[in-house]
Amino acid sequence: MANSSPPAQLRKRANGDTKGHPSTTDREGVTSSPKEAETALQKHISFFDRDNDGIIWPWDVYNGFRELGFCILFSLGSLLIPVFFSYPTRLGHSWIPDPFLRIYVSDIHKAKHGSDSGIYDLDGNFSAERFDRVFDRFDRSGTGGLGVGDLAELLRKDRCAADPAGWSFAFMEWWTTWLLLQKNGRVWKDDLRACYEGTLFWKISEERTKGDGWQKGYGINEFLHSLWSSGTWKYWESSG
Repeated sequence: MANSSPPAQLRKRANGDTKGHPSTTDREGVTSSPKEAETALQKHISFFDRDNDGIIWPWDVYNGFRELGFCILFSLGSLLIPVFFSYPTRLGHSWIPDPFLRIYVSDIHKAKHGSDSGIYDLDGNFSAERFDRVFDRFDRSGTGGLGVGDLAELLRKDRCAADPAGWSFAFMEWWTTWLLLQKNGRVWKDDLRACYEGTLFWKISEERTKGDGWQKGYGINEFLHSLWSSGTWKYWESSG
C-alpha cells in the first residue's frame, strides 16, 4: 500500500474549482453551477476522475483504489468496474462501446443495477429515507453499525429474482465497502453516509497522508494478525 499526497482534484473541489464541468441551465432558465448540479452518485465516483474532466479511465480506477489503501492485487481486480460499467454510461453519448472502457461521470446513473439497496434513486440522487431504513431493518444490534451478518441479510433480502448480475455487483460493492470501512467488525452509519454522499474517499485520501493514516478497514495484515493473536479472523469477537 502506497501513501500519496491528496490529488489535485481534492484541492480543486475544496476551493470550488469546477473546471471541466460547464454550468447547466434548466427549462426555466435557471443556471446552476456543476457542483450544485452534481448528484450524490456523481460525487461518489468523482474521486476517481483524476483530471476533473468528467471521464474516468481504467487506470484512474486502479490509481484511486491504490490511493485508498487497497493492495495491488485488489486494485487490479477493481478494473472489472470499467469492464462492466463503461458501456451503460457510454449510452448517454453513443451506442458504440468505448474502446478504452472509460466511464462517463455525467451518465453514471445509467449503470445502476438491480438487487441494490435503492439508496440512490434512478437519477443517482441520495435518499436519506432509504438510507435510514437500511439501518432500521438490518442493524440488529442497535449499535449504529452493520456487521458481516447484517450485510449478508441485507444482500439476501435485496435480491431480485433472476438477477445474477445484480446479486454479484451488490456483493462486490458491499464487500469492498466493509473492507474499506469496518471498525470492530462493523460499517458505521456516519462513514457509510459519507461514502454515499461522496465525501468519504477524499477524507481517507487525506487521512492516509498523515502520521497514523486511515485507522479503519480490513486487509491481509489484519487477517493474519487476527488469526495469530486470537485464532479467528473476527478479532473483534475475542477482544474486550
